[in-house]
Amino acid sequence: MHLASFRSRDGGVPTVGVVEGTEVIAVRDLVRDAPGDMIGLIEQWPALKDRIAAALPGAPASVRQPLASVSLLPPVPQPGKILCVGLNYALHAKEGGNPIPDYPAFFIRVQSSLVAPGAPVLRPRVSEKLDYECELTIVIGRTAHDVAEADALDYVFGYTLMNDVSVRDYQRKSTQWTAGKNFDATGPLGPVIATADALPPGAHGLGIRTRLNGKVMQESDTSDMIFSVARTVSLLSEVMTLEPGDVIATGTPSGVGYARTPPVWMKAGDIVEVEVDGIGTLSNPIADA
Repeated sequence: MHLASFRSRDGGVPTVGVVEGTEVIAVRDLVRDAPGDMIGLIEQWPALKDRIAAALPGAPASVRQPLASVSLLPPVPQPGKILCVGLNYALHAKEGGNPIPDYPAFFIRVQSSLVAPGAPVLRPRVSEKLDYECELTIVIGRTAHDVAEADALDYVFGYTLMNDVSVRDYQRKSTQWTAGKNFDATGPLGPVIATADALPPGAHGLGIRTRLNGKVMQESDTSDMIFSVARTVSLLSEVMTLEPGDVIATGTPSGVGYARTPPVWMKAGDIVEVEVDGIGTLSNPIADA
C-alpha cells in the first residue's frame, strides 16, 4: 500500500490518504475513527491496516481525489528524527576516493531542511555547489531500542525517498557535515510511503536513480549498499531509541555531481527527479533562495 500526507490546494487541514494510481483517498473516508496524521496512523497501523484494505475496493468515486488536485506534503511532515547515512554505496565511496567504511557515517537533518514533493529546492545565495543525492529512506514503525539485526526489519513500517541535496562547499568546511546538509528547503522527502509488505524484505535489490532535466545521472540498485536496512536500524538503535515516524535516509549511489569532470551543480530552473522502483518518483524544481 502507498500512503501520502496531503492537503487541499486551498490550504485545508492536512490529512493522510491511500494513493492508488493517479488518485488519493483520505484514510478517514475509509475508516472514520482513523488518525488524520501519518505518525498516528503508523502507531495504529496493526489495528487499522486490514480495515483500510477491506474498505478500499468499495470506496466510491465521491471520495477519490485526483492527485493533481491536492498538495502533497512530506509523507511524515514532522518526523521526530531525520537520520542519514553517508558513504553507504560501495561505488559512491570509491568515486569520492573514500575507503569502504567499517561503521556507518551517521548524521542528522533538521525539519526546516525538508521540502514537499513538487516544491522548490532552494539554492542558497552563499553557494553554487548544489548537488543531488537519491536515497532510499526507511520509515520506523515501532519503538526500537537496541534491537538485533535479525529482528530489525520488524520495526520498519515502510519506505519513502529523500533527495539528500548537499551544499558541497559547506559540507567540506569541517569534518562534520551538518552545515552542508541543513540549509533551509534542501531535503525533498516523499512522495509516498510504500509499506514494507509492498517491497522485498529490506527493500533489497531495487533500482535507484536520479534524473536531472531528464538525463539519468545516478543509476544503481540497493544491493550495492554497504550497510543493509536491517544493519542500519540495528546500529542506530544501539545509540538512540527510534520512534514511530522517524526517517532514515540510507545513502546515495555513485554518479553525484561533485565527482564528475567537470562537476555538475544544480541551478535555478532545473528539475531533479529521484526514483526507487516500487516506491515512485520524487520531483522538485530548483530555485534561488
